[in-house]
Amino acid sequence: MPTYVLLISWTEQGVKSAKSTVDRARHAQQLAQSMGGDLSTIYWTLGSHDVVGVAEMPDDETATALAVAIASQGHVRTETLRAFSAEEMQRILQKVP
Repeated sequence: MPTYVLLISWTEQGVKSAKSTVDRARHAQQLAQSMGGDLSTIYWTLGSHDVVGVAEMPDDETATALAVAIASQGHVRTETLRAFSAEEMQRILQKVP
């Protein structure tokens, strides 16, 4: 399954309800599972993003749907990055002329 890195930043609403961030993260993990994926790793971070997640989802469309569903609650904004393993990158490089 493809891997995605989710860079998550709190909105003003998210900061105001920061005490429920762990509960919201658990809900996001359950949502990912219901969509056929796995949001296996969630870290709260310092810096330009407040939370970083790593998910395996069936495809780009499902990963995008997860990000939209999470952001639609109003607590966060998301940026989703497609991540490639060394094996996947090797296959990509084999296609380079």
